[in-house]
Amino acid sequence: MSFTLAIVGRPNVGKSTLFNRLVGKRLALVDDQPGVTRDLREGAARLGDLRFTVIDTAGLEDATDESLQGRMRRLTERAVEMADACLFLIDARAGVLPADEIFADILRKKSAHVILGANKAEGRAAEAGLMEAYALGLGEPLPLSAEHGEGIAELSVRLRPLVEAADEAALAVEPEVETEIEDGEEEVEYQAPTRSKPLQIAVVGRPNAGKSTLINQILGEDRLLTGPEAGITRDAISLNMDWNGTPMRIFDTAGMRKKAKVQEKLEKLSVSDGLRAVKFAEVVIVLLDVDIPFEQQDLRIADLAEREGRAVVLAVNKWDLEAEKQAKLRDLKEQFERLLPQLRGAPLITVSALTGRGLDRLHEAVLRAHEVWNRRVPTSALNRWLVGMLEQHPPPAPGGKRIKIRYMTQAKTRPPGFVCMCSHPDLLPASYSRYLVNALRVDFDMPGTPIRLHMRSQNEANPFKGRKKAGPSKLRKHIDGRRD
Repeated sequence: MSFTLAIVGRPNVGKSTLFNRLVGKRLALVDDQPGVTRDLREGAARLGDLRFTVIDTAGLEDATDESLQGRMRRLTERAVEMADACLFLIDARAGVLPADEIFADILRKKSAHVILGANKAEGRAAEAGLMEAYALGLGEPLPLSAEHGEGIAELSVRLRPLVEAADEAALAVEPEVETEIEDGEEEVEYQAPTRSKPLQIAVVGRPNAGKSTLINQILGEDRLLTGPEAGITRDAISLNMDWNGTPMRIFDTAGMRKKAKVQEKLEKLSVSDGLRAVKFAEVVIVLLDVDIPFEQQDLRIADLAEREGRAVVLAVNKWDLEAEKQAKLRDLKEQFERLLPQLRGAPLITVSALTGRGLDRLHEAVLRAHEVWNRRVPTSALNRWLVGMLEQHPPPAPGGKRIKIRYMTQAKTRPPGFVCMCSHPDLLPASYSRYLVNALRVDFDMPGTPIRLHMRSQNEANPFKGRKKAGPSKLRKHIDGRRD
């Protein structure tokens, strides 16, 4: 998809609603409150047979200073410069406002192709606004209803020549592959090597921990909105990138506060969007603030990632501001082992999102955590190991009932999951399961990754165990009965 369309306009004109309709998913948060979108969000749009990239932008504000609104406007203007065309949305019911006239002038200078869309055009209340839109000098306004899907077919007609021209231009600049064919050889069509799927990473943490700044530093550009204000990021923004030669898809999430403090509907939507990003991720980077690490909310966030079965890397941000680095590092490691025993052995990396210090070590830790998360142990090695563990520490005999563990196998990866066949699994105490899990981490080099261990009864493995075998006479009667 070589064509890119940016949707721009004042706050609350329906940009995110239209974005969701074009991509066919509820990717962007939508609320009646104006100014919900703050970052740029990209998605793969489909209109019939047309395929292109669509960008949802923050509402254009009449501000050019260093305020939050001013930074949002600069980010939107950057999206306009990046895109091949812009869809400028106005509210047909509200009519043309002075801010619309200002932004129309800006778009005429910055974008070669501008499509004027009059959203919320359903019903007679929008007729006057449609007529006013002609005065903007951007051609015939396209009546749309992003909520009800009206005008989407007409939008496809407007976009088709632009998308096809962009695709033809992209094909024209592709280099030709020259091949030398010796006598007697057949020409073989060149096939590019298959590229692996991008590694899915979610960056989570409390508000103002520096998540967006960290991702900008990895990208090498100011792609996400940052600033001193807490809670700037509102929804989970995904970005595809190449980080030190590794294709990755990284999610920037909204800061997660204590559940009791989350009262507004919009913040609840933001937090649920971040939780969904954790569930889809393979590796979760939990970002801590060096000044207040391992707060109660940090522990909840890290525990959430472990319960969801994700590989976890802890990164301590703002390390450039720490004066006593050695003493602080010893203190951090002690707190980590004491407060998060379920993640014992997980990487703890110190970074500076502002300067980029420690990002190489963070990259290596992410790859290492992902490799461990995918590790598979041969069944033969597991059962040799199990024999030694049982000899060293036999299972208890609660109520005089001896528990026998017969054998063990790995049922899954991502995260590693193991199954033990044993007698009376319901009587085996949780402490013995923890004993086996902790030993698995050490003996098979699986530090920090969540490990799932399930105890199953031998009867579950053989559903026919305990049934009496049918004798010859009974079997003959059964067959004769079925014949009748």
